[in-house]
Amino acid sequence: MTSTDYEPNIVLETGSYNVVGTRPVRHDAINKVTGRDQFGADIKFAGLLHGRILRSPYAHARIRSIDTGKAEAVPGVKAVVTGDDLPKTDDVALKYRRANILAGDKVLYAGQAVAAVAAVNLQIAEEALNAIEVEYEVLPPVLTAPEAMKKDAPLLHDDLSTESLGSPVEGASNIASYARYELGDIDKGFSEADEIVEGEFYTKTVHQGYIEPHTCTVLWNEDGRIIIWCSSQGPFMVRDYTADRLGVPVSQVKVIPLEIGGGFGGKTAIYLEPVAALLSKKTGHPVKMVMSRQEVFEGTGPTSGCYVWAKIGANKEGRITAAQAYLAFEAGAFPGSPVSLGALSIFAPYDISNELIDGYDVVVNKPKVAAYRAPGAPQAVFASEQLLDDLAAKLGMDPLEFRLKNAAKEGSRRVTGQPYPRIGLVELIEAMKQHPHYRAPLSGPNQGRGVAVGLWYGIGMASSCTIKVNDDGTVNLIEGSADIGGTRASVAMQAAEVLGLRAEEVLPTVVDTDSIGYTATTDGSRTTFATGWAAYEAAQSVKRQVEERAAAVWGVEPDSVELVQGVVRSKTDASLQMTFGEVAAQMADTGGPIMGSAVVHPRGIGPSSSGNIVDVQVDPETGKVDILRYTAFQDAGKAIHPTYVEGQMQGGSVQGLGWALNEEYYYDENGVMKNGSFLDYRMPISLDVPMIDTVIVEVPNPGHPFGVRGVGEANIIPPIPAIANAIYHAAGVRMNTLPMNPGTVLDRIKKANGR
Repeated sequence: MTSTDYEPNIVLETGSYNVVGTRPVRHDAINKVTGRDQFGADIKFAGLLHGRILRSPYAHARIRSIDTGKAEAVPGVKAVVTGDDLPKTDDVALKYRRANILAGDKVLYAGQAVAAVAAVNLQIAEEALNAIEVEYEVLPPVLTAPEAMKKDAPLLHDDLSTESLGSPVEGASNIASYARYELGDIDKGFSEADEIVEGEFYTKTVHQGYIEPHTCTVLWNEDGRIIIWCSSQGPFMVRDYTADRLGVPVSQVKVIPLEIGGGFGGKTAIYLEPVAALLSKKTGHPVKMVMSRQEVFEGTGPTSGCYVWAKIGANKEGRITAAQAYLAFEAGAFPGSPVSLGALSIFAPYDISNELIDGYDVVVNKPKVAAYRAPGAPQAVFASEQLLDDLAAKLGMDPLEFRLKNAAKEGSRRVTGQPYPRIGLVELIEAMKQHPHYRAPLSGPNQGRGVAVGLWYGIGMASSCTIKVNDDGTVNLIEGSADIGGTRASVAMQAAEVLGLRAEEVLPTVVDTDSIGYTATTDGSRTTFATGWAAYEAAQSVKRQVEERAAAVWGVEPDSVELVQGVVRSKTDASLQMTFGEVAAQMADTGGPIMGSAVVHPRGIGPSSSGNIVDVQVDPETGKVDILRYTAFQDAGKAIHPTYVEGQMQGGSVQGLGWALNEEYYYDENGVMKNGSFLDYRMPISLDVPMIDTVIVEVPNPGHPFGVRGVGEANIIPPIPAIANAIYHAAGVRMNTLPMNPGTVLDRIKKANGR
């Protein structure tokens, strides 16, 4: 639901546009609603084989032997592969990447791929899996970062040592890396504080929860080229990662992107493509692989569970004088948690002169983690935003006023020492304060209101775009960014704005890796920002050519002609005018086709901030939490397509709600996940979710032609602490463990009441 009766009293610096900021129907709408779009599981070829993967039943075990003879003898089985079919390497990091595709001498999580088969149908493939004989030596698992960091903890890797502050530490360890971020003098800062709060916080492993499972079809062709059809967040990522795992040049791999049924960061990693490629090479046939839901949960990357300790001090005037944090994030079986992003996010919304943050990346016997929407930030801010509320209460200040007093702004220094560019955090918090929701009275007992804010830096990275003019006055836009949330439209709209066309006159297509320049993955809130910028530059090239063609027809200098709102006109002679379409119709007679291409690697990244106001009711007898009212705020810089911005805000809020109240990987003592289905992994359903009101704040990013800030991630940061703060005000108990499900909340209520 979008707010229609409230406008924040903020002076916005947005430009006036014809297309940007409107709400056209998305270009792929018909194919989506009619089911004509092709997703990964829709691919069918003559001679297609079906691949299946044998997965480890143990969280930690040595592989003593694998006997595939009986499986290979099953009628209809065409090939079997194991980790021995992957190239050998002495590069430890590469060895880890390959082991997450097919295990080497150890399995490190229940669900890790051990072997794979290709057969003429799925039933035979499953029969063959059951015929593979694996001898394991079972080892004790370690499942949380604090456990894995103990000196006597079982070691996952004999060849992993800690990289501490950029230097290796001798000896094997489960701590993959340790980093410190420091600004100012932390001791001096705390000595100046009149009030100090601190606390410990724990979060569990959670999954992104995309609907479409991982799937791919791969043909290792007779000419040596590997062709991949798949649903992912980045076709070039799939190309590069597959080449890396198989030890082949990237030019040998072509990726044809299909539609994607959700990703949220979870489809920025690969699991099946190299395996299917090996099976295809052995058989000479295309091989299709589709994960089951249980395989998605057990064999792909969730996000980290973690432990966070944080401490914040402020003086009696309400200024934060110091903040300190210790974060230990689970990486899963192989190094690479988002702990650094958590460390950079935990106090990011605030102007704090003295900070000290320690971060540990820790391997545990769980699946190797993958990105999930603002990786690392929701877990970290779960801690800091609750402490901010406690500190405001100790100082007798309104929680939003306290945040506003300390809000980062242009020139404020991050913990890395870098100053912020123009950001809209102050305007965002002002909008929250002014909103009727914040002033509305609560209507019953056991109800509470919570607030929280978060900030996400965003990324730029490379994007490419080509625009081709058609003689009917439309243009084709060719891009390499996978469309997850309507980015075909948001990218095309930026080109349309430059050319003076309607959004419907720009026809976007996402193409394969042979047909467009390198384009980074659709993640990091980068696509509308960076690929949109590439479209802007490509459109500028087309615009110049159109002006030159019109000038040639009229026999005037090109710099005396301009294209404005789809009409080419002389700056000095009002009688000289042609529409864009009229120029396009004469291309063949004025020099041939008009095309514009651009490659960008934008640096003008604009951080995006987000905030939530949440009302809850807590049942003191059961611990059940009901969400009564929810308002989400976000600084989008400039909302290219406001409907899609609102959708991102609502989607992030719903995912945060599930993460806060219900979602977790539930493991038994042996490290086996026991809730690997959507029936048992409790995600929100429609009955759990209130109408989510949205307020878009627009403080343009000066580093982008249209002021765009990425909006896909900041919105998942505040929901968890906002709900936790609301629970505190409703039930009087401070929640430091996720999920805040009825049992956990009830336990806290009982302890608070001495029961």
